[in-house]
Amino acid sequence: MGLLDSLFGNKKNMIEDFKNRGAIIVDVRTPDEFQQGAIAGSKNIPLQTLNSKIDELRKLNKPVIACCASGMRSGTACSILRPHGIEVINGGGWQSLSRKL
Repeated sequence: MGLLDSLFGNKKNMIEDFKNRGAIIVDVRTPDEFQQGAIAGSKNIPLQTLNSKIDELRKLNKPVIACCASGMRSGTACSILRPHGIEVINGGGWQSLSRKL
């Protein structure tokens, strides 16, 4: 593992690990954006409503891969979910993430 991987983690390997452990993909874009294209099987929970879904996500007891259009909103989603004990990574933009899956 290279120095940068050890410091920041290898995103592709982390996504693969999460996927192998049955992760759910949470797309935090708006419903309109989600309807225009999304990863098959992903769950649309817009960022604005994420706080109201924390208990629901926690009950699933699965790791979460958050995605959005570019990675900005999914990064915010990670910072909302982590303090609640939800194992989450930022998958970045949904189109990029779909190629990694």
